[in-house]
Amino acid sequence: MSELRPCALIPVYNHPDTVAGVVERLARHELPIILVDDGSDAGCRRELERLASQGHTLVTHADNRGKGAAVRSGLIEAERLGYTHALQVDADGQHHPADIPAFLDAMYQSPRRLLAGYACYDESVPKARRYGRYATHVWVWINTLSRHIRDSMCGVRLYPVTQVNSLLRRHPCGNRMTFDTEVLVRWYWAGGELANLPVRVHYPEQGVSHFAVWRDNTQISLMHARLFLAMWPRLPGLLRRHWRQP
Repeated sequence: MSELRPCALIPVYNHPDTVAGVVERLARHELPIILVDDGSDAGCRRELERLASQGHTLVTHADNRGKGAAVRSGLIEAERLGYTHALQVDADGQHHPADIPAFLDAMYQSPRRLLAGYACYDESVPKARRYGRYATHVWVWINTLSRHIRDSMCGVRLYPVTQVNSLLRRHPCGNRMTFDTEVLVRWYWAGGELANLPVRVHYPEQGVSHFAVWRDNTQISLMHARLFLAMWPRLPGLLRRHWRQP
């Protein structure tokens, strides 16, 4: 990668009150910003159009397809525009902006690595949300025979665009909440380099969550089962990789 051109990628679904603050904080790092409107309602659409009028790129879905579909659309647009890396950040403002420079620094040190954030919660996090994530963590460790992926559900990560898009053409990784986890597992299976970086997370009292408990938990459970079955043909290679790692 002779010239690195990072951008920020923000998937948005009905976060009109927080997305502008996220954009402002990312713009301080001189990052071009790609917003993906995943079928938001009229109020949020107006806010995104206002942000786009300031020079930010806006990709629009006519209806809600899910976070995974929004991230894929953003990555395709990032590659079309010539960006080499995309820093995915959630639109809800939960992530501490001071943690962003570490991702950019690590990108310049190792451009081929996928950089995955791991959540460092303050006292605002609901206990059910915090401990409920461990079921996914354990399944990821089983399906990779490794604890190298520290947190597969954190919404901050930096993707090498061309390599991840190539992976996603073979394995779309789901349209909704399964995407964040599956793309990291598939990346690891493919032999991709990966590093974990801390991200402080705060849950505001009036925060908006689009996690649909029954639908998304069902899809996540099916994803883990599917990955577990797909892991078996890869078992010899994963074992060799496991024993080679320090």
